[in-house]
Amino acid sequence: MSSTHHALYYHFVFGTKDREPWIAPAWRHRLHAYMGGLVRAADGIPTEIGGIGDHVHLLISLKPTHQLSKVMLDVKRQSSAWIHETFKLHGFSWQDGYGVFTVSYSQVDTVRNYIQRQEEHHRTRTFREEYLEFLHRHMVEFDERFV
Repeated sequence: MSSTHHALYYHFVFGTKDREPWIAPAWRHRLHAYMGGLVRAADGIPTEIGGIGDHVHLLISLKPTHQLSKVMLDVKRQSSAWIHETFKLHGFSWQDGYGVFTVSYSQVDTVRNYIQRQEEHHRTRTFREEYLEFLHRHMVEFDERFV
């Protein structure tokens, strides 16, 4: 085979520092669009980006040559700088880590719909509850003190 073929989708989830609701509804969609631009600048494909005041979800497609940690470092660093500059929210920052989960192509639409319905989901559960559910569902080992 003379080419590399891939369909690599990743669902990233990360919150604001201390899960504070910094991300206002008035500019949330601008942030998501900006993050999509950062993913494209890294030569990735943003499939869906959404969230609420204290966290974001990114469903993106990346190449096998991408380093996931570098892509997220750049997205988080540059979006944080954009928030500081655009909205003068100099106390804003993202949490240190992130969650990343692989998504098979057959589940892309399901995850996309899930991200689009974030406000609905969070009427009945917190970001922490949602995140713990992801960790359990994907059988990720973790220390609850650091979630």
